[in-house]
Amino acid sequence: MRRAFLIDTDVASDDAVALIMALRAPVHVVAITTVAGNVDVQQATRNALYTVELCGARVPVYRGAEKPLARAHENATWFHGHDGLGDHNYRDPRQSPEAMHAVDAIIEVIEANPGLVLVTLGPLTNVALALTKKPEIATKVGRCVVMGGAPCCEGNVTPAAEYNIWVDPEAARIVMLSGLPVELVGWQTCRGEAVLNEADIARIHAGGSELARFAIECNSCAREAYKVQTGEDGIALPDPVAVSVALDPSIGTEWSEHYVDVETQSELTRGMTVVDCLNVGADERNKEVWANVIEKGHKAKVCWTIDARRWKEALLAALH
Repeated sequence: MRRAFLIDTDVASDDAVALIMALRAPVHVVAITTVAGNVDVQQATRNALYTVELCGARVPVYRGAEKPLARAHENATWFHGHDGLGDHNYRDPRQSPEAMHAVDAIIEVIEANPGLVLVTLGPLTNVALALTKKPEIATKVGRCVVMGGAPCCEGNVTPAAEYNIWVDPEAARIVMLSGLPVELVGWQTCRGEAVLNEADIARIHAGGSELARFAIECNSCAREAYKVQTGEDGIALPDPVAVSVALDPSIGTEWSEHYVDVETQSELTRGMTVVDCLNVGADERNKEVWANVIEKGHKAKVCWTIDARRWKEALLAALH
């Protein structure tokens, strides 16, 4: 039996490539739910439907939250383009979203598929709302792979925070403390050797498939923005990296378990994923100092590094 996947996403350029990887893998993507993040939720839903059709798949898409739990929605169209897909005027999808709200769909799909893999590629608003409505679903999820956070490193939207967590830190905090079996695949995993360079892009283009062309083309704005942001030339793909880890956890080469909390009060460090690394070998004095700083409910697995070669091979295989 194929593993069941539920993907919650704010579909823009890297999310679209992540969906392609999941839809072409030997897993059962039961549903896709959309949330406001990179683009508004209507555009994210349109992009999800378009990507599903491009893959020749039949997967229901459910539209979800239009804004974060307690804040105004702040998009990332400066990075992904106004339509989230590089502004290449892709056709409208033929399929329509399902009538059910994404929050209810998340609950229903988890209850019908105990042990499924929940993959989140955007702000965690939908998941937090589902957990608030029915907390017991946390015990029915086999794995919850979260693309989000910048554990112990700089973020991509502020020095302290990664975008998905920063947009809705209140929702992220609910998820981190919920008891879901979180596997945090942060911003740092898509950088360095994991960035697609010119040789990687040429290999993808050489396959000649429509999916390969789309994967590179829809990331055109993102590539330019990433160069401005970091000074590095290439295509960084955080969401596909997270999906590759969801499909094959061994692509993550260094893991450890920690309590993780999220900053919601400070504007300076809003959305910071605070990781309690004082688990092994820490002196007792420091343990006492940190004892009451982090809400210690359930530990999350943190993926620190990945096998960049294997991640790129997985991407190449999905696009050819």
